[in-house]
This record gives sequence, C-alpha cells and structure tokens, in this order.
Amino acid sequence: MAEFDFVSDLHNRTKRDYISRGVQIDKAHCAEVSKQFGFDYWDGDRKYGYGGYRYDGRWRKVAERIAETYALRPGQAVLDVGCGKGFLLYELTQVVPGLVVSGIDISGYAVANAKEEVRPFLQEGKAQELPYADDAFDLVISFGTLHNLPVYDLKKAVQQIQRVTGRHAYIMVEAYRNEQEKINLLNWQLTCESFYSPEEWAWLFAEWGYQGDYGFIYFE
Repeated sequence: MAEFDFVSDLHNRTKRDYISRGVQIDKAHCAEVSKQFGFDYWDGDRKYGYGGYRYDGRWRKVAERIAETYALRPGQAVLDVGCGKGFLLYELTQVVPGLVVSGIDISGYAVANAKEEVRPFLQEGKAQELPYADDAFDLVISFGTLHNLPVYDLKKAVQQIQRVTGRHAYIMVEAYRNEQEKINLLNWQLTCESFYSPEEWAWLFAEWGYQGDYGFIYFE
C-alpha cells in the first residue's frame, strides 16, 4: 500500500464555514435528507449537499494524475465505486482514449443524471455488494464514498474492491489529523458514518486484507 494525494487542491478550493454549518438548527434534518442521495443531495439547496453538482471540468487534473500514476492504457478496465454523476470517469476517457470504464453508485438519481457520454456504463448498486467478477478490473478507484458506510459495511466494501481488482486500487476517504480537524469534519459532514485518523484508516485497510493505495482529505 502507498499513500497518494490526487484531490487536495480541488478539495481546498471550497471555502467552508464550519461553525455555521455545525450549529444550524436543522442539521439533523439536513443529514436525514442528504443520506437519501437524491435530488436534494446533488442539486438541491447547499445545506443538503453539493448545492448543484454540474460538470465543469474540475476532475480533469485528477484524471491526469491517476492515469500517470497507474500508467493507464487504452483497453484497460477501470471501475469507480461511488461514481456519482460519472465526471471523473468521463475525464479518464478523455485523458486515455479507449479506456474501458464502469461505475457504480448507491444513488439512482446520480446515475440517471450522469454525464451523457458515460451514463451507459454506470449502474446503481452498493459498494459492499459489487456485481463484478474477481480480478475484473485493472484499476478500481473510490473517491469520497466509503466513509459514508458504517464499519460493518465498510469492511465488506474494502474487501469487495480488493476482490474485483486484478492489479491496482485506490481509495480516498475523509480523515482528521488533530482535534480541530475532527471538529471541523463533524461540523461539516452530512453523510459520514466512519470517522478515523489516517493511522486508523491504514490499520483497518491492512487488517481487512486491502493491498491497494489510499489517500485522505482533511477539513483544515
């Protein structure tokens, strides 16, 4: 296993008011709505999630970094677990023409409203129940998804990712390095179920037999 950072610059572009988010009187209600992962989470009011998640090319540099790190080539197969609207997969097809992409997401809304070019390759489903054969992919990626699972499903999802990759895997999750980042994460999150430090995440990955790479984002 190795640690790579593909998204910190993208993540840190967003300015966050952690205090206001943490004390808003309807935070519990917002979390309940967000965890349905429907219209409100993706394209509704900002208090429920993204506040409008539309293609703007922001994932292109991430795709370039992934393609370079894993030396992706035309004809290879890549799976995105928690693909959302498929923007990263689309960028990967532009960076590496001829790449074979697949995506799975718990949100039927996201899949139905995905980038048109990759929508036929996406399906609704659970990370802990991947409907693919063993060693089916050259690379399996998961960005900002697995921390939304309780620990018993988290273990299954990590092991499923390991099962379906024939070569490489990369998992990115939310984490905290100190008490301030922990409080910021708790204030900001709406859907997160698993809260761990980088050291705890790495221990869990190893304990569950995961051999791929990983990375983290922090709420500074």
